[in-house]
Amino acid sequence: MMINTVITAGIGAIFGAVGRYFLTNYGKKHFGTKFPYATLFINLTGALLLGLVFGLRLSSFVYALIGTGVLGGYTTFSTMNVELLTLWNNKKYLSFCCYFLSSYLGGLILVFIGLGLGKAL
Repeated sequence: MMINTVITAGIGAIFGAVGRYFLTNYGKKHFGTKFPYATLFINLTGALLLGLVFGLRLSSFVYALIGTGVLGGYTTFSTMNVELLTLWNNKKYLSFCCYFLSSYLGGLILVFIGLGLGKAL
């Protein structure tokens, strides 16, 4: 049973990572690279969706596929932190603060909204 859940999460992660890859490239092409809009969008929508999935109280198997797999592969904490470091090193302190606050506070707010929506459904 455990191996099936691990494989399921891995399959979900493939889809999440591929979705993140395409959205990141789309964002860079259409919005530029001065501010990490694509990563912010990905992480905020991922937080909302993860809250929703958690609130729906799905089976552990489905949660492994969608929550751990798809959304784990879709969102990217490490990229966000590298982008924050880049903004700081480039002395773009206002952009750093906006990105930091919108990522962390926005993500927390959206996960609570998603949780509430999930419980309501």
